Amino acid sequence: MAALITPSLGGQARAFDFFGLLGSEEEPPPPSPDALPYKIEFSGLDDDANLAQRLKDASNSWRLRLQPPVGGVALAQRVVADLPRIGEALWGDGYFDAQVKAEVAGVEIFPDGRGADAAARAAEQMRDKTPVPVVFKVEPGPLFHLRNVVVYDARRMTPIDPALFSKKTFERGPDEPARAARVRALEADLVDQLRAQSYPLAKIVKTAPVILHRDQAMDVAITVDPGPRAGIGEVKLSGSPGVPDDVIRSFIYLEEGEDYSPRKLADTRKSVARIEALGSVKVEDGPALDSNGNMPILVTTSERKQHAVGVTGQISNIDGPGLRAYWMDRNVFGGGERLRFDVQGGLAATATSGSAAGSFFSLPRFDSSNLIGSAKMSFVKPALEGSRNDLLVDAYAVREKTPYYWANYGGASTGIRHRFSDAASIQAGVEIEAGHTFDAFGPHNYTLLGVPVSANYDSTDDLLAPTKGVRAVATVEPYFKTLHDSVGMVQSQGQVSTYYALDDDAWYILAGRAKIGSIVGASIADIPASHRFFAGGGGSVRGYQYRSLAPQYGMGFAVGGRSLLEGSAEARIKITKEIGIVPFFDTGMAFASSFPNFQSPMRYAAGLGLRYYSGIGPIRLDLATPIARKPGESAYALFIGIGEAF
Repeated sequence: MAALITPSLGGQARAFDFFGLLGSEEEPPPPSPDALPYKIEFSGLDDDANLAQRLKDASNSWRLRLQPPVGGVALAQRVVADLPRIGEALWGDGYFDAQVKAEVAGVEIFPDGRGADAAARAAEQMRDKTPVPVVFKVEPGPLFHLRNVVVYDARRMTPIDPALFSKKTFERGPDEPARAARVRALEADLVDQLRAQSYPLAKIVKTAPVILHRDQAMDVAITVDPGPRAGIGEVKLSGSPGVPDDVIRSFIYLEEGEDYSPRKLADTRKSVARIEALGSVKVEDGPALDSNGNMPILVTTSERKQHAVGVTGQISNIDGPGLRAYWMDRNVFGGGERLRFDVQGGLAATATSGSAAGSFFSLPRFDSSNLIGSAKMSFVKPALEGSRNDLLVDAYAVREKTPYYWANYGGASTGIRHRFSDAASIQAGVEIEAGHTFDAFGPHNYTLLGVPVSANYDSTDDLLAPTKGVRAVATVEPYFKTLHDSVGMVQSQGQVSTYYALDDDAWYILAGRAKIGSIVGASIADIPASHRFFAGGGGSVRGYQYRSLAPQYGMGFAVGGRSLLEGSAEARIKITKEIGIVPFFDTGMAFASSFPNFQSPMRYAAGLGLRYYSGIGPIRLDLATPIARKPGESAYALFIGIGEAF
């Protein structure tokens, strides 16, 4: 026999419980002549801690256990009022044949109030002696299962077209519990899928569960009103008078009349948030469809404080410590501009015993000769004349030292970036660099005049800890021989990384990275050491010292190469919401030829990382070891920093 019932699918929110340590095991107040403290117990749950907690969440007697009533009548009334609440919580958890009774001071109380007076008198006998025992006796019975789900179209009162939803929507596992939370999630999923197919006004009209006690199952009929199909309407801005509207609009890629999609709204929020003068960005539907049947979009922004400073650090046992600081001025001239100064400093590692791989802890002393660092200025003027073109200006000075070379150089560049969308852009400009290096080929003064061209694509969902999407960047920079100390060559690099979450909550993520580089048109001796290719280090092949993997040209240590090939694979696994582990594998090598020819053997490293997911991004600790380690190479490398390795 089937019975049509409509149990409440709502529930009370669980109170904050820090790892289950708060609000669970407090002792009742001591006996008192002025109140009746009580000790509460839930029996019959077979050690089901999750169910026990949900029943406690539904119980006022549990929630008020540290606030004892003044008398036995009030205590009995508190318990009687809890019986239907606990029964409803059991229904919501899929136990539709559950029975609940209660005892106060050993006297049974029934849901209709029978026994309450006797229980009140028994409780009064314990005043000022001991806490009154209160026991909720629960017989959950069998766990019912969610069996069939039928979705009706409210406009026609016929089953809705199943083609509007994924096949997974109507697939039920044989043991799927008939819980209210599962039905609510199904309702939300139906609305989300309809909105994703340009039905922005989709809503649930009615949900009717049918409980079949004989089959210990629940069937559900859900009535949905999809509403009209709609497109994107007019985009309206508000909230940031200090940033011109045309600058904000240049980062909005919505076209009026195109199909409505929540994903497009999310991409718009992400895109507008790239304007560094803006803080919060909210993108939402308008109150109603416009006269053309389109949904207006409201973009509400707020402005950030104009100035910001920051400091980050990292340390490695083979690359040494490093510190980075920046100062930023946002909306410099009232057009959304950003001016930023970065300073980075650290200590260079040295090779041990003449080997090609150093260890930071072998550094003999901390003196000025081991100081390395850089200073950089960058300026961005977004949306030139309201277009999708941005002006970029950079200047930099670098002091670099490795066991294989040292270099002092500086330069400046300017370019224009054109944004096709939030994910894709191209950039072209002019760069000049001058410097002095010293390496195995001796001292080298050089000047580089180049025309860099690059393309970028980034569909990831997070800058520091992506869970899905692809990042790709490719750069080609011809350098022209115009002066006696200038170098003519073409330097090219490309890198792609991809991220894939195996579960909806992104607790299990696979990540991969591949990088290739090439220099043509110049001999290895003519290429400045700072522009040659090397592998190794925290952002390359972990387990090896920074820029230590490259051809040796018979000199016994890495000299640098004219091509590069690298790859990395990681499994990012969360143990808790804040803590994760990351097993990883890296490979890479630089080569003497202009394209990877594998005459120098690829090097490999493996390791395990620990992550703490903080509010500012993941804090990373990676421990890596070289595979087929050579004499003199460190047995392990430890890296600590902020953000994922790639």
